[in-house]
Amino acid sequence: MTAPAPATATGRLRVAGATLHYEVRGQGPLLLLIPGGAGDAASYDGVADVLAADWTVASYDARGMSRSPLDDPGAEQHVASHADDAYRLIELLSPGAPARVAGCSSGAIVALHLLATHPDRVERVVAHEPPVVEVLPDAAEHRAMLARVQDTFRREGLMPAAAEFAAALRRPGGAEPAGPAEPAGPAESAAPVELPPGAAARAERTMANLPYFLGRIVPAFMAYAPDVDRLAALAGRLVLAAGDESRGELPYRPAACLAGRFGTELVHFPGGHTGLSTHPAAFAELLRETLAG
Repeated sequence: MTAPAPATATGRLRVAGATLHYEVRGQGPLLLLIPGGAGDAASYDGVADVLAADWTVASYDARGMSRSPLDDPGAEQHVASHADDAYRLIELLSPGAPARVAGCSSGAIVALHLLATHPDRVERVVAHEPPVVEVLPDAAEHRAMLARVQDTFRREGLMPAAAEFAAALRRPGGAEPAGPAEPAGPAESAAPVELPPGAAARAERTMANLPYFLGRIVPAFMAYAPDVDRLAALAGRLVLAAGDESRGELPYRPAACLAGRFGTELVHFPGGHTGLSTHPAAFAELLRETLAG
């Protein structure tokens, strides 16, 4: 018989410039899960119940996303502010002990900054494909790509810019596109899919978050240059991870680059950049092993 899912408690935390929605399940030492992309706390639903067998698992909506409103909706975003939010959650939920932390994509960038600035509050970090392109030798090409995406956003709108950005992330090395992408087939050709409970609401929130993510998170976070020397000194507590199916793609490369510089193993997780969503069971098991290691 399948064990019942652990109860989930929700809370709100006031931080500088925002109010954070967070969710907690399980018991034991704190594990903070930092969401990435346009997702929110629910992006970890597929793994949190598994991890809650060993830890008190906390996930949350990043400032400006979903149920974590900004005081000033037009405020510029900075990695340091988002990392301070994660620190405040650790202070609230684990005041007497350091936490384990896992982050994916832009959430992994937050996790890197959190480790560099508050190492006393972090026991171990798993950073899955942080797109810190400034560590790459061809960083200038990626700056140009990001400028093109923002220009498309201004001139043509959200969906063309989102498609251009997604295509750039998938191209090996983030090279210039050879030409326009083939249009996708009509949506009517797809068979209806029955969504699990809560999935429709989660998808609706993700779409609502997309303009904010593409317009303010992407340019600020992908311009961020981590303190590589500081992270090298803390490399014993940092696990750099990447998707087994995203080898060579842009988000994979910074993780591989940093692991090479630090002389540490690059841990390969199932799936690609979004393996958290596409392979949740296998992702959860490997994440549990990695966090405990």
